Amino acid sequence: MNGGGLLVAGTTSDAGKSVVTAGICRWLVRQGVKVAPFKAQNMSLNSFVTREGAEIGRAQAMQAQACRLEPTALMNPVLLKPGGERSSQVVLLGRPVGEMTARGYHGGRQQRLLGTVLDCLAELRAGHDAVICEGAGSPAEINLRRTDIVNMGIARGAGLPVVVVGDIDRGGVFASFFGTVALLSPEDQALVAGFLVNKFRGDVSLLEPGLDMLHGLTGRHTYGVLPFRHGLGIDEEDGLRVSLRGTVRESTVAPPVGEDVLRVAVCAVPLMSNFTDVDALAAEPGVVVRFVDRPEELADADLVVVPGTRGTVRALAWLRERGLADALVRRAAEGRPVLGICGGFQVLGEHIEDDVESRQGHVDGLGVLPVRVRFAREKTLTRPVGEALGERVEGYEIHHGVAEVTGGDAFLDGCRVGAVWGTHWHGSLESDGFRRAFLREVAAAAGRRFVPAPDTSFGALREEQLDRLGDLIEQHADTDALWRLIESGPPKGLPFVPPGAPAPPPAVQPIDVTDDSDPTDDSDDLKGDPT
Repeated sequence: MNGGGLLVAGTTSDAGKSVVTAGICRWLVRQGVKVAPFKAQNMSLNSFVTREGAEIGRAQAMQAQACRLEPTALMNPVLLKPGGERSSQVVLLGRPVGEMTARGYHGGRQQRLLGTVLDCLAELRAGHDAVICEGAGSPAEINLRRTDIVNMGIARGAGLPVVVVGDIDRGGVFASFFGTVALLSPEDQALVAGFLVNKFRGDVSLLEPGLDMLHGLTGRHTYGVLPFRHGLGIDEEDGLRVSLRGTVRESTVAPPVGEDVLRVAVCAVPLMSNFTDVDALAAEPGVVVRFVDRPEELADADLVVVPGTRGTVRALAWLRERGLADALVRRAAEGRPVLGICGGFQVLGEHIEDDVESRQGHVDGLGVLPVRVRFAREKTLTRPVGEALGERVEGYEIHHGVAEVTGGDAFLDGCRVGAVWGTHWHGSLESDGFRRAFLREVAAAAGRRFVPAPDTSFGALREEQLDRLGDLIEQHADTDALWRLIESGPPKGLPFVPPGAPAPPPAVQPIDVTDDSDPTDDSDDLKGDPT
């Protein structure tokens, strides 16, 4: 017998679907419910590697942690990783299966994956009491409804009740709620149970007349008003929420333990991936992290991080165009700290041979690390464990580039020369002992009297954030009503809100997936091995 389910949709991208889903998951697991997260299709450059070597969105890995589960490919069967304005790498059940344009993907191939994602959802529901699904963008994107597999497409296919989240901090939330329902077909509207207001500031009683009118207009209840809270934007998927010259998200900087702060500048390269790597630095008292895009912004930085990117050669060209490449080379020559992670590691090397990602062949790197990179068609997806600076380190690797290290000192399967470090390992800074040892080295090289806090636990801080999300749901949502939806499905007799939209055609049969290891393939059918 399948467990219950719920789809958390949103009026827009970044309305709060990911964190609300995580909050519901954490609330449920604290009630003793065996719950799992699910997102049929995710578009994100922030990804994670599961223990079985599958690549999924980081938001779903975070939600799995909220459920106190190990993440699996079932939780995010389709991942799209943008590689430019019009194309994305398609990752199916954790493995890359092709590059595809948006027109090609939405031209019918996306809908042919509906059977695959419904099978994954059914398998999760068979093993759990509840599965909390996250939508993408808005369910009212009527231009894409015919091929939708992540919003109303999955809700229709699995009979899921839908709660729509709206970010009231942006304004226009009532119009957004009403318009979302009114643009759906009668069949889709029958699954939309109601609304959840996110990021409210002020006296809720002032909002209640509007909620009553919304109920009168739509016949649907509001299941909660969640207050605005700082520092809960964990593991976003849709993009960098902060400005390039802002601090990391909304977090406040704790006072330093030592006499000095440590300033970290992160180069905001194009197609930046896994910028969550610097979250652990921002969590350290006295460490100030900001994203930069101009060379003068590196002048007062004690550490410069060149992060991962989906377009290594493009990022290298951008660094040169902006003057940041010359500034990085000067820093290296002066013995000032630089850390390159994944694509950032690759650009610091001597040269790159790329016939896969950019297809530009031989490209000279910045030459500050003795590394030669060759792009392979097979993607490396691993969860390495090792040691550096006398401390145990865990990480994960997601890259096509294969590095040949020809000198320097060993460092996390990469290398170190002076105060320049490079590694393919994402997530290494989440290892507390290693992070503290690394920051001590950076402070010494930068001449700062900075002392890492002796007791900062990134894992504990993440658990605190997840518990705060669970608290928001428990304290400010109608949890009894939410559980009834999860257990029993959409309420009966929900009224139709005109004008609606034409009913979509029936779903096509699931795609027949066969093996093809070429990640650049853009043939008529997506191919890959789903096992």
